[in-house]
Amino acid sequence: MVAVAEKIQRRLTMQTVEIAPGTTAIRSLDWDRDRFDIEFGLQNGTTYNSFLIQGEQTALVDTSHEKFRQLYLDTVTELIDPNQLNYLIVSHTEPDHSGLVKDILALAPQVTVVGSKVAIQFLENWLHQPFQSRIVKNGDRLDLGNGHTLEFVIAPNLHWPDTIFTFDAKTQTLYTCDAFGMHYCDDHTFDEDLELIEEDYKYYYDCLMGPNARSVLSALKRMKELPEIEIIATGHGPLLHHNVTELVGRYRQWSQEQAKAETTVAVFYLSDYGFSDRLSQAIAHGIIKTGVAVEMMDLRSADPQEVKELVSIASGLVIATPPTTGDAATTTQTAIGTILAATNAKQSFGVFESGAEDSESAYQLVNKFRDLGLNPAFPPILVKEAPHEETYHLCEEAGTDLGQWLTRDRTIKQIKALDSDLEKALGRLSNGLYVLTTKKGNVSSAMFASWVAQASFKPLGISVAVAKDRAIESLLHVGDRFVLNVLEEGNYQGLMKHFLKRFPPGSDRFAGVKTYPATNGSPILGDALAYMECEVKSRMDCGDHWTIYATVSVGRVSKPDALTAVHHRKVGNHY
Repeated sequence: MVAVAEKIQRRLTMQTVEIAPGTTAIRSLDWDRDRFDIEFGLQNGTTYNSFLIQGEQTALVDTSHEKFRQLYLDTVTELIDPNQLNYLIVSHTEPDHSGLVKDILALAPQVTVVGSKVAIQFLENWLHQPFQSRIVKNGDRLDLGNGHTLEFVIAPNLHWPDTIFTFDAKTQTLYTCDAFGMHYCDDHTFDEDLELIEEDYKYYYDCLMGPNARSVLSALKRMKELPEIEIIATGHGPLLHHNVTELVGRYRQWSQEQAKAETTVAVFYLSDYGFSDRLSQAIAHGIIKTGVAVEMMDLRSADPQEVKELVSIASGLVIATPPTTGDAATTTQTAIGTILAATNAKQSFGVFESGAEDSESAYQLVNKFRDLGLNPAFPPILVKEAPHEETYHLCEEAGTDLGQWLTRDRTIKQIKALDSDLEKALGRLSNGLYVLTTKKGNVSSAMFASWVAQASFKPLGISVAVAKDRAIESLLHVGDRFVLNVLEEGNYQGLMKHFLKRFPPGSDRFAGVKTYPATNGSPILGDALAYMECEVKSRMDCGDHWTIYATVSVGRVSKPDALTAVHHRKVGNHY
C-alpha cells in the first residue's frame, strides 16, 4: 500500500468563549477532516479544545494540534500574559492535545506541568528538556484561589494510559479530554441540539471508548464521588451542558453492554509508536461490530500480572509489532514474552505492523504464536507507508473477521433456538435479490442483499437492512452514497456466487466483475437488471442489523421486460 499526500487548503479558525466564571474555552476549529483515522469516519471536522482557568493563580488545561500553532499561541497571548501562567495541566500526551506543550514552555518557562506519572514520563522522553512538573494521583487537589480548587481523577486508557480528568469545584466543570467527546465541528460551543450530534457521539465512543469499556466504567465510578457536574469540557467537539445526564448515561449503558459480552479479545498496542495506537483502534472497532468485547492494553506501561490475567480470559489476541531498539524495546519485549507464556492453543490471534522503522518483523511474531499451536485469524497486516483509508478499512475488516470467527458457534446456536413454527412463518416473507455497492474515497465495497423495500414516495426512498458486522456497514453512514443493483430473474447466479463468497480483509470485491461508475462514484454492475443511486438519510438500530433509509436520485433499467430475481425462503432464521 502506498500513501498519497493530500494537498488541501484547510479551514482553520479559533473561538474563545467564557463558559463559566474565570473560565475560558479556547477552541481550535478544524472544519475539514484531515486524517484517515478511524474515528474521523463521519467527516464532520473536529475541534481541539483547550481551557484557561483564572483564579489567584492561572492554569491552562491542554493545548492544541500543531497545525494551529500560530493561531493558538496568538489567541493564548491575547488572553493572558504568558509570564502570569502558573500551571499547564496535561490531560494526556497524544499530540492533538499536547502538540504545543513545548511552545507553551518556551513562552512560559516558569510554568509547572501537571499530569499523571505516565504522562510526565512521556513528556520527558518527548521534550528532551528540563521543566517543572507535578505528578498527581487520584483525589489530589490544586488550589488556584478564588474558589477554583481542582481535583484530579485518574482515568487510564481513555483512551491512552496517561489520562486524567480535572474537576473545578467552583464552576462544577469536569475537564475530560477525549472522554465524552466527538469529532464534530460547528460554531456552537455547547450541545444544544442532541439530535444533530448523537450519531457522531456514538461513533466516537465505538471507535475510541468502546474498546476500553471496563476503564470507562471505572472512570464513571470515580466521577460519582465528585459533586454535581454542570459542564463536561471535552477535548473534541461541543462541550456537554444541556444533556450531561443523558450522554453520561449512554456511556454507562454502552460500556455495561460491552463488559457483559461473552467473548473478549485482548488488543495489545504501543502508544506514541509509529501508527500502532490508530491501527489498533481500527481493528478493535471491527471486532466490536460483531458483539465481541475488546480490552486494549499499552505494551509500554503494561504490568506483567495484568498482561497475564488479560491473556488468560481472552478468546483472541491482537498484537502490534514491538520495537527492537530504544528505551521501550526491553519493556515491550518482556510484555510479548508474558503474552506468549500465557497463551493456549484454543486462542486465535492476529498481528499488525506498527509502521515504525525499528519494529519487529510481523512474520517473526506470527511464527512465535504458530509455534505454540495458535491459529491466525487473519494474515499479518503490513504497514510500510503512512496509513490511509484503505489501511484503516483493512484493519477494521480484519477485526470483523476475527470477531465473526470467535462467535461462529454462538451464531449457530442462536439460529437453532428459534421456534420452528415461528421460523417457518417468517420464512414466508419473500424479497428480491440485490447487490449494494459503494465507494468512499479510495475504499470500495459490496454486499449481496435481499432485505430491501421501497420506504417512501415523497421523497423517493428505500430501506435496506445491513448486519452490524458487515464490512460495508462503516461506509453507510448519513450522507454516504451507494448504488442498489437489481438482479435479473434467471441471470443472477454468477453475481450471487461471487458476492456471497468470503473475501479476505482488504481484497477487491469487484475483481473479475464488469462495472462502470455511477454519478455518485459507486460501481454499477454491468449485468444488473436495473440500478438506483442512493444517499443515506438515516439509520435505525434494529438489534443485530441497521436499517438504512436512503433517498433515490437516479435510476435506470437495462431490460424493461425482464423480472427482478426473487428469493423464496422456507425458514426465517437465516437469509
